[in-house]
Amino acid sequence: MSTEPGGVWGTLVGQRPVIETLRQVAAGQGMSHAFLFVGPPGSGRSNAAVALAAALQCEQQGCGSCHSCTTVLAGSHADVAVIRTQKLSIGVDEVRELVRSAALAPAGQRWQILIVEDADRLTDQACNALLKSIEEPSARTVWILCAPTVEDVLQTIRSRCRLISLATPSTSDVAAFLARTESVPEDLARYAARASQGHIGRARALARDEATRNRRREVIGWPVRLTGLGPCMTAAGNLHERAKEEAEAITQELDTREKADLDSSFGVVDRGRRPREYGPALTALEKAQRTRAKRRVLDVVDRSLMDLVSVYRDALLLASGSGVELVNEELRGDLARLVRVTTPESNLARIEAIFTAREQMLEFNVPAALALESMMVSLRLPEGSRP
Repeated sequence: MSTEPGGVWGTLVGQRPVIETLRQVAAGQGMSHAFLFVGPPGSGRSNAAVALAAALQCEQQGCGSCHSCTTVLAGSHADVAVIRTQKLSIGVDEVRELVRSAALAPAGQRWQILIVEDADRLTDQACNALLKSIEEPSARTVWILCAPTVEDVLQTIRSRCRLISLATPSTSDVAAFLARTESVPEDLARYAARASQGHIGRARALARDEATRNRRREVIGWPVRLTGLGPCMTAAGNLHERAKEEAEAITQELDTREKADLDSSFGVVDRGRRPREYGPALTALEKAQRTRAKRRVLDVVDRSLMDLVSVYRDALLLASGSGVELVNEELRGDLARLVRVTTPESNLARIEAIFTAREQMLEFNVPAALALESMMVSLRLPEGSRP
């Protein structure tokens, strides 16, 4: 008999304590008007939030097969709104619209539920607009916010939410999930689980796509090749260009479809002329698309930075002789050579340089190309060393 969680909980990997808590909530124990789901990227915060929403709308607390469950999971339930942004932040105008929706009674007999993914991207003004709705909620409205950590959310907001903390799934849990849902060989599932460091979405991409695996192999191969300024500049340029290419492949089709929809809504296609209102609408669309493209590039770069961190983390583990499983087991030979020409202290400094570059790009809007060049120089191996 399968021990995997059933119903709406089946997509939550390695989160048994959380599943038990959410089941109790759906049954009426510990219910709150606002929840804050926190956990590392890829831990399944958004999936957990949607699963709870489905369970709250379900007469059987999350059977997974009734009309309420299937529509919530499909994103089409009238009383469940999932707010996700393609931009770098969630602004006050978007939140005010949500607050207006929160004041309305649900169309059905149960709850109106608003899920805010990336609540850490709320601007200060947006947080202030949200706070009053959470302080004085409607009787049948539930807010579910998702963020990496509690510190990423304004203290006055998090203090009014029930905290649900998710953990990084173990390698074995992720591998079993991939083998079950993606029908991939056991060795590939194990590799994807290790390489993703517990990030479910990343693990799926690695298990499904050879091109994704090849891009990662290129990135994790750089640390032993950064023997001079030239290789550092080449690596930085390659990372940035690959990120732009991957982001463009993701967004190009969507951009084209949005432009076609805009043209159709203003009658440009049918009538062959542009009404006065078309110009401002097109400008706003293009601005939103540029912002989305920038975020996509940063997301791809960020993923590569975490892959680089895993290499130096493995070097530290190998140097310590701890025997802990390596993320990049297939690189053990390169890692041993890296350990011979570096010190644990210098590799800790390299990890710090990676996180500094990440902060510069994500928090301080430093151009990605510039931040990556500076970072790669900081990762350079000692003069004269040839791993």
